[in-house]
Amino acid sequence: MLSRVRARVLPAAQRRSLDELAQDLDLSSGDRGAKRSAFWTMLVLSSVIAAGGVLTDSTATVIGAMIIAPLSTPIMGIALGSVQRRRNGAVLVVFLACLLVIAVGMVLSLVLPGDYDLLSNSQISGRTSPGLMDLIAALATGFAGAVALARRDVAAVLPGVAIAISLVPPLVVVGVCLGSGAGWLALGALVLFVSNLFALVFGGMVVFATLAYGTRAEEAGATADAAGRPTRRAYAAMGVLFAVVFVPLAANTAATVLINIWTERVRNAADQWLADEPGASVTGVETVSRTFHVRVRVPGDLPPVDGLLRRIDGQVPDGVPVVVDATRGRRIEVGRVGQ
Repeated sequence: MLSRVRARVLPAAQRRSLDELAQDLDLSSGDRGAKRSAFWTMLVLSSVIAAGGVLTDSTATVIGAMIIAPLSTPIMGIALGSVQRRRNGAVLVVFLACLLVIAVGMVLSLVLPGDYDLLSNSQISGRTSPGLMDLIAALATGFAGAVALARRDVAAVLPGVAIAISLVPPLVVVGVCLGSGAGWLALGALVLFVSNLFALVFGGMVVFATLAYGTRAEEAGATADAAGRPTRRAYAAMGVLFAVVFVPLAANTAATVLINIWTERVRNAADQWLADEPGASVTGVETVSRTFHVRVRVPGDLPPVDGLLRRIDGQVPDGVPVVVDATRGRRIEVGRVGQ
């Protein structure tokens, strides 16, 4: 059964050889000087581009940085090295690259105004609160990237994989948040990066082991059964990494679901609170820093807030602050053009 799936997903006629794969993913093989020069040059440039996109809240610029970023190369090199059971220096390269990208984000964050609101920036807020679905999507993307690397005929999808897996932008956000003193936000972005890193390494290990790209282990004296399989230490490391990533993502997902439920309850209570006020309406309810902000529009004076608090009592945890932002005014219907 497994062989049939492998033959359909990774047909032998389209599989790349181990030497071809190592030439692309192993920065310590071949012309090491040229490879590393290109890697570090592109990494610095992509980091600066990503930082510019994050700080200016420009999605297009961030996408450009994702395509340029070469960080997936040594990460997939980790997967290949694990399958081959040899050290290729990829772990050290990834670690140093992460430090470099974070440093670039920290340095460029110094130009931010002192009153800059990080959460108002969609490029930052979208990467500081990852959930379980982010891990699931990253795993699928990791498998897609590994298959694209192993097949000659689908290499064109690699730019799409680079965009989907998003490696450099989360690290830049870590640096920006650290530079702004927002440690918890930086931790959230770091968890997102680690989940993406795990997905790439896991997907690469599974695909490369399935294709027996570790046959060099036999040349070193391993048995045929061991060829192409990651070591127990590699499995243990991946298990620990999965637990480190899964627990906070699952917890954040559960917290997000609860917050959404509570927000909807507050919205319903606010609608009931204003039901007897002609022309009054609830324009929005959101949660910011563990505080419910209820935005309402009223034509006259705001009704007593005690009525809202009584309706919310028991619907959300006790002690949660509720802030009502009221705007005076009324909606005027003028008519339709042409009537």
